[in-house]
Amino acid sequence: MAAVDIDVPVETEPPILNQEDLQRQAECFKEQGNALYSKKSYSEAFNYYTKAIDTCPKNASYYGNRAATLMMLCRFREALEDSQQAVRLDNCFMKGHLREGKCHLSLGNAMAATRCFQKVLELEPSNKEAQQENKNAATLLEFERMADFGFEKRDFRKVVYCMDRALALASACHRFKILKAECLALLGRYPEAQSVASDILRLDSTNADALYVRGLCLYYEDCIDKAVQFFVQALRMAPDHEKARLACKNAKALKAKKEEGNQAFKNHKYEVAYQLYTEALAIDPNNIKTNAKLYCNRATAGAKLKKLNQAIEDCTCAIKLDDTYIKAYLRRAQCYMDTELYEEAVRDYEKVYQTEKTTDHKHLLKTAQLQLKKSKRKDYYKVLGVGKNATEDEIKKAYRKRALMHHPDRHSSATPEVQKEEEKKFKEVGEAFTVLSDPKKKVRYDSGQDLEDDGGLNGGDFDANNIFRAFFGGHGGGFSFDSSPGLPSFFQFMKCI
Repeated sequence: MAAVDIDVPVETEPPILNQEDLQRQAECFKEQGNALYSKKSYSEAFNYYTKAIDTCPKNASYYGNRAATLMMLCRFREALEDSQQAVRLDNCFMKGHLREGKCHLSLGNAMAATRCFQKVLELEPSNKEAQQENKNAATLLEFERMADFGFEKRDFRKVVYCMDRALALASACHRFKILKAECLALLGRYPEAQSVASDILRLDSTNADALYVRGLCLYYEDCIDKAVQFFVQALRMAPDHEKARLACKNAKALKAKKEEGNQAFKNHKYEVAYQLYTEALAIDPNNIKTNAKLYCNRATAGAKLKKLNQAIEDCTCAIKLDDTYIKAYLRRAQCYMDTELYEEAVRDYEKVYQTEKTTDHKHLLKTAQLQLKKSKRKDYYKVLGVGKNATEDEIKKAYRKRALMHHPDRHSSATPEVQKEEEKKFKEVGEAFTVLSDPKKKVRYDSGQDLEDDGGLNGGDFDANNIFRAFFGGHGGGFSFDSSPGLPSFFQFMKCI
């Protein structure tokens, strides 16, 4: 079969345009870019300005126009590079200097912005836009100064205020955002701080400052293991990040010391646990949530050591740090119960029950209310000088001793004031014995019932002398402690009974 000749098209090189043609083509791209810019189609405008630059890379206005487009797209770092290239090509390009200044300002570099605006004013002293932007740069510098002073004084609210105002002028400044986020974390406003840090990380996942703030929020929320991961990542991105290094060190030390204290407590080494919790509290005063738990833990150890007043103080410290910390209220309430401060206990249990209406919390509140009610009446156990678990024989012995001690005949030669006081005590001893020696009355008394309302002591009808005579078998009165004529002496009376 004979070979067939095929016509192969010859590749021809595109015609080489002369400089005039290139400029014409570049201007065409520029005009198309301008039209799209006026329609706010900034991404498309960017493409045409780029074509213009590629065609004529020595034209300052093309870089200036692309810089303006990048600014509208909030790509300020790229816009800054284009602006700087524009003024390098033409140092008298006023719009280039103005745009460079605006980019510096948006990125938070007020000093560099000021130099650019001053250059514009050298070229055109009456330029109102440059005058206003120059004032904005001065204002930004002042907010920076106030924020630095506030941070040094630990006035974090002031710093947040200053950074909000600064960001209104420098919306693309990551440094200001990070400082604001750090202060929000130090103020305990963790969701806000995390939101700011996360926004930055979405744009730049390797931003060490944002990783540090993200870790700081987790650290202050007592998620220490996760926090350490972020601190380590921040240090991987920036090995010299001192704040991340210190936070990582504190987080590890705090976790280790707390766990050591918990283990000592589990092993019933309460004094050791108390000391370890104390050491842990000294590591980082800014860690509010962890320190609240440490104060509560130390209070628990203190209660075991019978340091009830210190335990109450520790619980109060925990509540000041975290007023939603139910466990601290419960621990303090129990300490109040143990120290017989029932009104305070009721107040804490009410707070707990209002927050968490559980059966257990209701029972604790009812118990505290009952003890408060009981505390406001006469403590017959205390009157007789016996414990609440005293036996029948112990109650009788106590009555015998107290009744003889306070009997009016024994104090017949005392002053009227003393006689009146001893008579009152004698009557109280009789009341106490009447209740505690009667099993039914004792049960009602122990349960907090009002005996007067339940057929108890019958109010004013009670006669302590009758109780005394009944107990001592009719020898209730008419004896003398000083051997008065006609009356048996105290020692003779004691022989009779």
